[in-house]
Amino acid sequence: MLTFKKITREADFDSNLSREDYVNFLYKHLDEFGDSREAINKCIDFAFELNGGLGGSLYAVYEGDQMVGALIINNTGMSEFIPEHILVYVAVDSKFRGKGYGREIVEHALKECPGNVKLHVEYENPAKRLYERIGFTSKYAELRYNKK
Repeated sequence: MLTFKKITREADFDSNLSREDYVNFLYKHLDEFGDSREAINKCIDFAFELNGGLGGSLYAVYEGDQMVGALIINNTGMSEFIPEHILVYVAVDSKFRGKGYGREIVEHALKECPGNVKLHVEYENPAKRLYERIGFTSKYAELRYNKK
């Protein structure tokens, strides 16, 4: 049975789970689909309403006393034309994959969100099938213009 620790501010981290531990967990278990530690920290700042962030929630997920998953969902500050929330990161420890934990973690976060949720996933990411089974649909193709 999984237990969920919701983290909505810096003070929610403690001696059992520091911010650095949380960032390192995501960095390691997002594998090749992850971002830098700096990017993960910026996402956490956004969730904590720092530097112009609009809020959000982090979840640390445990089986017993072992952390097996993590998820960050941020508020977009929009509604109707863009979903109110964006699921930014979700990761399950590779030793615990294949047990349905990814689905359980995402569904828990979706139930906690008062509005619609979007996410971005790379086409070749195996998690894409999980999101589709949960009920996410592809409404738009995301196009980016990167200034270099």
